[in-house]
Amino acid sequence: MLVLRLLNVVAPAYFLCISLVTFVLQIFLFIPSMFRDPSTTPLFSPALLHGALFLFLSANALGNYVLVIQSSPEDLGKGAGSRSPGSALPSTHFCRLCARVTQRHDHHCFFTGNCIGSRNMRNFIMFCLYTSLACLDSLVAGMAYISAALSMSFANPLAFLTLLPHSISQFFSGALLSSEMFVILMLYLWLGIGLACAGFCCHQMLLILRGQTRYQVRKGMVVRARPWRENLQEVFGKRWLLGLLIPVLNVGSDCRRQKEK
Repeated sequence: MLVLRLLNVVAPAYFLCISLVTFVLQIFLFIPSMFRDPSTTPLFSPALLHGALFLFLSANALGNYVLVIQSSPEDLGKGAGSRSPGSALPSTHFCRLCARVTQRHDHHCFFTGNCIGSRNMRNFIMFCLYTSLACLDSLVAGMAYISAALSMSFANPLAFLTLLPHSISQFFSGALLSSEMFVILMLYLWLGIGLACAGFCCHQMLLILRGQTRYQVRKGMVVRARPWRENLQEVFGKRWLLGLLIPVLNVGSDCRRQKEK
């Protein structure tokens, strides 16, 4: 339990550190390198468009991240019995790390330090989606920067796979700068985080379409079959497009407040 509590503190700090490093690299390294001559740069240059896209993705990722943290999972009864593990309804779960009861509990996310349930599921999915897109955007920008700095081409797919071992040997031989080596390491980190978030987002969407949560699947609970449109509307609400474009709390969602049979 002590290790889990420590992880609950370290993981959010790690995510915020990676986000800060990504923001600094994008704003102060990748985007300025796209400007060849700022005095003749058109208004809708690739650098400005890329910067606007990155800021949009980052704002949505961090905005939904904050909403996941701020949305308390405790949305059940206010009696003293609602805090005991044995008194939770079949669709709820008592988390010892949060010391809260979560309706439609899905899992405990260590990167947010909070449980994911009916109140913050939509924001959590948006957080995973925009994090994966921001990592993909940073990966493409980083590869363009390394391609120009090292005069290499990524036309061959094997070039990216062999980039790290070649870079390590060049770094220790003094032929590669520390900043360039750091960017190369970040490329693989962005790739890993982006793929993980994208895979987790797709898996979570599949469960939502089935009307299930990860907790129910893990416990072998039987859920009532419903049309997939109702399952989506329960999580994303009727005005889902608003939540897709800007980080807001659950908009127009009708969370179930009844027991599952």
